[in-house]
Amino acid sequence: MSIKRKTRAQVTVRGIVQGVNYRWFTQRRATDLRLTGFVRNVADGSVQVTVEGEREVIEQLLDALRIGPSAAAVESVQVEWHASSGEFNRFEVRS
Repeated sequence: MSIKRKTRAQVTVRGIVQGVNYRWFTQRRATDLRLTGFVRNVADGSVQVTVEGEREVIEQLLDALRIGPSAAAVESVQVEWHASSGEFNRFEVRS
């Protein structure tokens, strides 16, 4: 029996991703996948996602983030993997 290990992904999404419901889209997908963390807009026009959970499940979220909501035009999704901190108990939108 394998042990499911939690990890953390620091994600930067670039493109037309602000003002197109991208943060709410991300929150819905992450919550459906039972991931924790947050999403927020960044001053440079990108969206930052900090998410924790099992790597395979985070990969499912990343697949959704590469597409985004219908009004978005995602140019790139950059991911850095880190150790899980366990600091989150839900996934939220931050401003």
